[in-house]
Formats: sequence, C-alpha cells, structure tokens
Amino acid sequence: MLRTRGNQITWFGHATFRFTTPSGQVIFVDPWIETNPKCPKELHKIDKVDAIFLTHGHFDHIADLIPLAKKFKPQVFCMNETANFLEKKGVANANGFNKGGTVTAGDVQVTMVNAAHSNGIDDDGKTVYAGEAAGLVFTLPGGLRVYHAGDTSVFGDMKLIADLYAPELALLPIGDHYTMGPREAALAIRLLNAKHVVPMHYGTFPVLTGRPETLREMTQDISGLEIHVMQPGESLS
Repeated sequence: MLRTRGNQITWFGHATFRFTTPSGQVIFVDPWIETNPKCPKELHKIDKVDAIFLTHGHFDHIADLIPLAKKFKPQVFCMNETANFLEKKGVANANGFNKGGTVTAGDVQVTMVNAAHSNGIDDDGKTVYAGEAAGLVFTLPGGLRVYHAGDTSVFGDMKLIADLYAPELALLPIGDHYTMGPREAALAIRLLNAKHVVPMHYGTFPVLTGRPETLREMTQDISGLEIHVMQPGESLS
C-alpha cells in the first residue's frame, strides 16, 4: 500500500497532476485542463495554484499554464529556455532551472532529471525552441518521492534516478507513438525499482494505444509492484 503521508495526488487525465500537501499547498504539473478531453468538467474550476512545474512545452502539457499563471501568480518552474518564452508572454514568476538542479517550492523540493523526448512550443503557427524535455522528481512532505517522467521513452539512466532519488511512486507514460508504450514502460519500472506506478498519457487520442492491462501483464513477475490504474478525477491520498 502506498503511504502518501497526508499528500494528495489527483490525476486530471493525460499527463496533468495536482499535488496537495498536508499544509494545503497546491502544485500543478503539466497543466492541460480546459481542452483536455479526459479531464472531468468538475475539475475545470481551479481555486488555488501555488506552483506549477512543467516537463516540456508541447500543447498537451502547457496549454493552461499561462492563464493559470496570470490568474493566480504562482511560482512557475521549467527548463531555462521555456522560462524565457513564458516571461515574454507575461508570466511574472517563471523560474528556469536545468537537469540535476533542485529547487524548493514551499514545502516541496523538486529535482529536474533527464527525459528522452523533443521540446518545442507552438506560438502562432511557429515552433519556438524550448530547450530539452525533462522529468521531475518531487520530494513531498513526509519524504514521499514521486517521479513524473514527462514524455519519454525508456533510457538506461533511469537506473541513476533510482540510485540517486529512489522514487516510491512513478508516473509513467504508456501510450506509445509519442512516448514509450507498455513494453518500454515495463523495463522502465525495472530500472527505477519503483513499487508504485500510475500509468498516464494513454487513451487521450486514438493513436495512444498503450493500455494499463498490457503493462500489468508485462510486469506480473515483479514482486511487490502495485500499478494504480486511476480514472481522471481520482486521487491517491
């Protein structure tokens, strides 16, 4: 059983998550809400945002970042080049950092790690260079470590993420086509040695064909592994 230590982790569908700490701090990761076909309507009303973290700038991860940032004035943390773009778009609290770096947002620490993916922002029909894509390791209150892999394929240095940060919970894309599918995610789980996994970034579009049941079949030999198949709007708490 996953011990969340009083933290709440809510899936908005696709790669969007909200972390709520015991003190009431609200953190969003890769906010795509209004036009996200998997996000329940009742989650469209946002009352509070203290910080936003971004893995990369593709539309299905960044679409609601600027409106939320302008409304709530949260601290925004992302790759340096992405932060430069956001500043030009009027985001006042954009903080750039890079892989291997750790930042603090309230009572949460976050380290940026590698991801095997592309990163560009669509800006009025033009693609803006946004630095490299990344993953994020969150250390939440109580010591809970959560790895949000962003959009990625499996890569051997996931073993380094395990050695350095030992995440208990991994939020892993499984959709295939744009990210790793179940086959690659099954290897990622072995490299990360995480005992709790939430599949994400699947089923949003027809091309994202990977499914949690396939991932379960491919990892049934891993002792102690628990795959949490969440529905959009559900929380781990």
